[in-house]
Amino acid sequence: MHALMIFTTTSSREEAERLAEILVTNREAACVQITGPMTSVYQWQGKVEKSTEFTLNIKTHTTLFDAVARTIDREHSYEVPEIVAVPIAHGSVNYLVWLGEQVESE
Repeated sequence: MHALMIFTTTSSREEAERLAEILVTNREAACVQITGPMTSVYQWQGKVEKSTEFTLNIKTHTTLFDAVARTIDREHSYEVPEIVAVPIAHGSVNYLVWLGEQVESE
């Protein structure tokens, strides 16, 4: 199992929950954890911005990165949503098996 953790942020808990439900319902993610609120400081259109955001930790398979990225791009309210991924190098065998079962097509 080549597991992947994808991160994105949203400006509201409602959008985070809606996006998480879409990803899990479509079986593009086994689990999405939502954390926040947090403060993000970043450059946007030549100015330093500060905003409240929520982070989505999306657990999936490496082969589903493109599908998850397309869903985020399509459903997200941001012009340029954060979509970054890191491999899950190690994890409990039982959890990784469960993760794989959740994203396999039926």
